[in-house]
Amino acid sequence: MTGPLRPTFHEGQVLAASDLSATVEYARGLAARHARHLHDWGIAEGLDLVTQARTDPRTNARYVEVSVAPGIALDGTGREVVLTDPVVLRESDFEEVNGADRPTDEPYPVFLTAADREPARAPGPVPCTGGATRTRVEESYQILFGRLGDERLVDEQRPPATGAPPSAPPARWLVLLGYVRWTDGHFSGVETEARHVPVRFAGVRADTVSARSGSLTLRTAPAVTEGEPALVLSGGDRPSLVFGLYQGSGTVAPLLTVAANGNLTVEGSVSGRMAGGSTQVTSGTATDGMLLPLPSGVTPEQVADGRVVIHVRLTPRTPPTATDSTLVSTVEAAVDDDRRVRCRQRLYDPLAIPVTVVERPGAVDFLVLATVAATNGGG
Repeated sequence: MTGPLRPTFHEGQVLAASDLSATVEYARGLAARHARHLHDWGIAEGLDLVTQARTDPRTNARYVEVSVAPGIALDGTGREVVLTDPVVLRESDFEEVNGADRPTDEPYPVFLTAADREPARAPGPVPCTGGATRTRVEESYQILFGRLGDERLVDEQRPPATGAPPSAPPARWLVLLGYVRWTDGHFSGVETEARHVPVRFAGVRADTVSARSGSLTLRTAPAVTEGEPALVLSGGDRPSLVFGLYQGSGTVAPLLTVAANGNLTVEGSVSGRMAGGSTQVTSGTATDGMLLPLPSGVTPEQVADGRVVIHVRLTPRTPPTATDSTLVSTVEAAVDDDRRVRCRQRLYDPLAIPVTVVERPGAVDFLVLATVAATNGGG
């Protein structure tokens, strides 16, 4: 198999149509291979399913008109699919595919695919020579409605061979735009995910990402939005890695910072899997009937399956008394298998008339230790 053929020319050469077409096809193939192998296919910009409220004049029923916003998608063959204007979805097209289905609340997939068309002839005189031969191809699109479950077809598509050109009809690559709901003969809403298959967006394939400014930022949306997370890698005199949230000013308020010397600064608490041989501790005061808390990072599941062993120490608290002569004794101070405190205290005043003995719920200071046995290696 030969590699891509690049057209070359020389002085005095008579250029045939095939020579000019080869020049165009070489550029298209170059762009397609770049897009196909350096990017993940999907929606690159726009193409949202947009709704607008409407009322059926016959029934006064409310429904929505659904349109596809302008935008660009990159399909798995490396071909761009461009919508320059909003496109209203036709209910008749939906009914043609799914009109025989029983009423359902399940959303139906909407796909975009590339299509070549002969452009409309521009106004003006028709040339005498070659007037019947087209000299332009409109790289257009087609919007398709799928049946329930057809969204699975998206992941079943396979890209062409390494050096193949972008797709051309009748080949078809489906880009999922979203989902529509259908109620009583009209669209009733849109979704971006159904049956665990979300809309797919274009991505980048790279082992190295470098920044010219000395600072590289990753965020979850194209625009800077207050309260959204960001990861900032900075170089220069004070290199650091910062994870935080955007403030209204557009700066990132640090939640976690790793300095160049390895120092870690965390604004909140740190929790996670306990290492072998480690101990976690929590303490406080609890009254009769309360559940004792577990140390930070320890889950009830870890205790239940024996990965973590709990040790509890209780110290009864002396309650305030009505008189200085009242004696207090602890009848019970224990914790059950559910870590529920049982504490009863007896109060007795020998100088009171009449002499009475009272029992009431008490309070304890607690210390809870969670331990993990060390492994054979001591770690």
